[in-house]
Amino acid sequence: MSVVGFDVGNDTLVAAAARQRGIDVLLNAESKRESPAAVAFSHNARLIGSHAASASASHAPFSSVKRLLLGATGRDPASSLLRDLPRFPFPVSPAADGGAVVHADHIGRRIALSPTHLLSMLLAYLKQLAEADLGGAPVADCVISVPCYFTQAQRRAYLDAAAVAGLRPLRLMHDLAATALGYGLYRSDLGSAGGPTHVAFVDVGQCDTQVAVVAFDASGMKVLSHGFDADLGGRDFDEVLFEHFAEEFRDRYKIDVVGNVKASMRLRAACEKAKKVLSANAEAVVNIECLMEEKDVRGVIRRDEFEKLCAGLLERVVEPCKRAVADSGIGLERLHSVELVGSGSRVPSIAKVLAGFFRREPSRTLNASECVARGCALQCAMLSPAFRVREYEVQDAISASIGFSMREGPISTLSSNALFRRGLPFPSVKTIALQKNSSFNLDAYYVYENELPPGTSANIGSFQEHSHACAFSGKGRTQIGPFQAHTEASKVKVKVRLNLHGLISVESAALIDDYQRNANSADHTEVDSSGDDMGDKSRSERSMQRQDLPIVECIYGAMSKQELLEAQEQEQQLAYQDKLMEQTKDRKNALESYVYDTRNKLSERYRSFATDSEREEISVNLQQTEDWLYEEGDDETEAVYCSKLEELKKLVDPIENRCKDDEVRAEATRELLKCIVDHRMAAKSLSTSERESVDNECNKAEQWLREGLQLQESLPKNVDPVICSYEIKRRGEELDMYVSFPPYAHLTAV
Repeated sequence: MSVVGFDVGNDTLVAAAARQRGIDVLLNAESKRESPAAVAFSHNARLIGSHAASASASHAPFSSVKRLLLGATGRDPASSLLRDLPRFPFPVSPAADGGAVVHADHIGRRIALSPTHLLSMLLAYLKQLAEADLGGAPVADCVISVPCYFTQAQRRAYLDAAAVAGLRPLRLMHDLAATALGYGLYRSDLGSAGGPTHVAFVDVGQCDTQVAVVAFDASGMKVLSHGFDADLGGRDFDEVLFEHFAEEFRDRYKIDVVGNVKASMRLRAACEKAKKVLSANAEAVVNIECLMEEKDVRGVIRRDEFEKLCAGLLERVVEPCKRAVADSGIGLERLHSVELVGSGSRVPSIAKVLAGFFRREPSRTLNASECVARGCALQCAMLSPAFRVREYEVQDAISASIGFSMREGPISTLSSNALFRRGLPFPSVKTIALQKNSSFNLDAYYVYENELPPGTSANIGSFQEHSHACAFSGKGRTQIGPFQAHTEASKVKVKVRLNLHGLISVESAALIDDYQRNANSADHTEVDSSGDDMGDKSRSERSMQRQDLPIVECIYGAMSKQELLEAQEQEQQLAYQDKLMEQTKDRKNALESYVYDTRNKLSERYRSFATDSEREEISVNLQQTEDWLYEEGDDETEAVYCSKLEELKKLVDPIENRCKDDEVRAEATRELLKCIVDHRMAAKSLSTSERESVDNECNKAEQWLREGLQLQESLPKNVDPVICSYEIKRRGEELDMYVSFPPYAHLTAV
C-alpha cells in the first residue's frame, strides 16, 4: 500500500510518497517536481498540469482553483473572488448556490464546472502521477494540505473532490503544520530540558500569506497559533509590476494591455520573471515582442522603485505575524528561529521587513511546496497502518472560533460564545448539556468575523428543516429529535466533535432522565470539554435513564450523495475520453514517426533492396500520408490512424524483410557452418557406420547451403531471397536433431 501527501497550491502541484527509506518528492512526466495547477479544455481533449499551462491562448487554462473556492462571485463586495475576477484569463459565472462556475466546450458540448470539479481533476492528476512513479501501485490513502483559513464549506469541498478523484484522505492538514512536521521530525536539536523550542514559520505564497508559531520538543510538535492574510501573496507583487508597465505602455505605445486577455497574460508572465530578476539584481528589463497591435514593447524598473511601489504590501506582510505572535502567548525573545518559505520570499524587501519585526534574519532554506508535500506524506505514514513511524505527536490548532446557537440564542461558555475557540488543538470533543423536553435545532457559525478572510460569511452553513430536507436559508442546522422528555428534570447531552480535517459534526445526542434531579431547577446550559456524555457516574443507575436521540445533520457546502455520484460519473467519462485521446495521439505519433523513418531508410538502408517502381510507389504514399496528417488528418480517430499505418506497412514490409534477412543471413550461415564442423569433429569418436551417417548428413547440409548461397548471390538484392535466414537456422536445428537422436541409435543399443 502506498501513502502519499499532496500539496495543491494556487499555481503548482507537488506530490510526495512515503517509502521504506524515507520521503521522496515524486517527478512528473517532464521529470520535474512541480506541475502547474491548471486545467484546460479543447474541443476534444482535457489537459492538466504542464500540458494545460502550455495550451494555446484560445484554450486559456483554468487556474487559481483555490481562489475560486474562497467565496461567491457577487454576494459580498469584499469577497476575495470578486476582486480576483479581472485577473482571471477565463470567464467566471455565479452559481445557483452562490459559488462560482466556469464553462468549457468539450467534445461538441458545453459543460459547467464548479471549483470542486476542477479540484478533483487536479487531485486525479496527482493520483495518476503518484501511481506512475510508484510502479503502478494503487494510491488511495493520502493527506492533502489546505490553508489554515479555509472554512467548513471549503474543507468539505476538498473531501468531495478527493472522493470524486478516487482518493481517501486520512487528514486535511494545514500548510504550515505540514511544513513544521517536515522541518522538525528529523531534527534532534529541537526541545531540551529547558523547555520546547519555538519556531515561527512565515509562508508568503503565490496568493496568500500564512504564519504559524510552533513549539517543538523530543516527543512532537504543537501549533500554538495561526495568522494569515488570504489576499496577500507573490502575485500581488507581480500585479504591482503589471499595473506599472500597463500604464507605462499605454502612455508610450498607446496600447491598452488591460483590455486584451492574451496581452495581459503575456505581460503578467513577464512581470513575474522581472520580479525574480530583481531578487538578485538592481534592475530588470521587460521586453516583449508583438505584445499587441504588432508592437514590440520594452520597459525597465529598478529595485528601489519596485520597493516603493510595494510599500503598502510590505506593511501588510507584518500584520499576520503580529497576530500569530500575540496569540501564541510567547514573546519575540523566546523564538528560536524564523523560517521564511513560499514563492513570495524571493522579494528581498519581504525578508528585510520580517527581519525588522522579528529582530532576526529569517532563514530561507525550505522549499514551501516540497516541504508541505513531504510533511503531508509523513503524516499519512503516521496515520496509515501500513507504515511504522516513530512516535511523534502532531497537534494543530484552529484559526477561527466556532460556536453553536439555538432559537433562544448562542450557547455560551464561561468566557465567550465560542464552543471551540481560536487556537484550540484539534481533534477535540465537547459535550453540551441542555435543558430540553422536545425536538430542537442547533446552528453552527463562526463567532468572530474578523477571524475569517474578508467577505467570508460567518455562517458555517445555511439550511431549513422541512420533512427532514434541507434548503438554503442561513446557517448549518442540526435537528435533534423528535423526542419527548419524561420528566421536567430531563436534559439532553450532545457530543460535538472537531475532527482531524477541522470539520464540525454532532456525533451523538442522548436524553438523560434524572429522577433525583430537582424538577424545579432552572433551564441552563453546561459545556464539558472532556467529551464524556455518560452522565454523573456517582448517581444510582436506577435514578437515571438514557435514550439515544436521532440526529438529522444538514451541512452547507457538502455535496449530496446524488451530486457526488454525478460528479464521479462525469469524471469517469472525462477520464475515459482522456485515455481515448491519449491512445489516438500515440497512434498519430506512431504514423508520423513511421513516415519520417521510412523516408530516411528509403534513401539509405532500403536503397539496394527496393526496385525503382517500389521506391516510387512508397515515396508517393509517404508524401500523401504526410500531407494528410497536417491537413484533414490532423484530428482523426484512432482506427483511421491505425488503418493508414497498416496500408503503408503492406508496401514497406516486403522491402524491410529483404533488408533484415540480408543482415542476418551471414550470421545464420556462419552458425550452420560451425554446426557442421562441430558435428564432423564429434563423429570421429563414433563407430564407422555412425560416423558415415553423420558425415553424410553434414555433406547434404553443406551442399544445400552452398547451392542456395550461389543462387542468392546471382540475384539482385531487390528481389525476394531464394534462401532465407530462417531456413538456414531451421536446417541447423534439423542437423542437431539428427545427431542427437540418430535413426541408427537402436542398432547401437542392441
